[in-house]
Amino acid sequence: MFEKKHSKPQTQIDTLIGANAIIGGDINFSGGLRVDGYVNGNVIATPGKPSTLVLSEHAQVNGEVSVTHLVTNGTINGPVSTSEYLELQGKAKVTGDIHYKTMQIQLGAIIEGRLIHGKPEADEKVVAFKAGGGE
Repeated sequence: MFEKKHSKPQTQIDTLIGANAIIGGDINFSGGLRVDGYVNGNVIATPGKPSTLVLSEHAQVNGEVSVTHLVTNGTINGPVSTSEYLELQGKAKVTGDIHYKTMQIQLGAIIEGRLIHGKPEADEKVVAFKAGGGE
């Protein structure tokens, strides 16, 4: 009856990483982030705050991505976790496991990994319970 309200995707881009930029290291953010260049590190949104990551067609992230909302037409080499919404556009390529709640995949998108519905923390708790409960 009382469901937690989902956060809305950010319509405003607060930060832009340009097409010729190469970032070496992790990025922590909240709000809206658009990447047109390269990130060699993890892209992690502040937990508990709404976040939207947009990756353009030429963008590449080599590392973990963990955000509320993700719209990508670029390349991600690493695991992806979205707590609300994931959109893989036609030229998107993800090499790694994807944890998602709601997903839209357009024709042409490539996924090389597992699709796992729900939160990754929930899977770990179930495994820990099963391992400890059989004695």
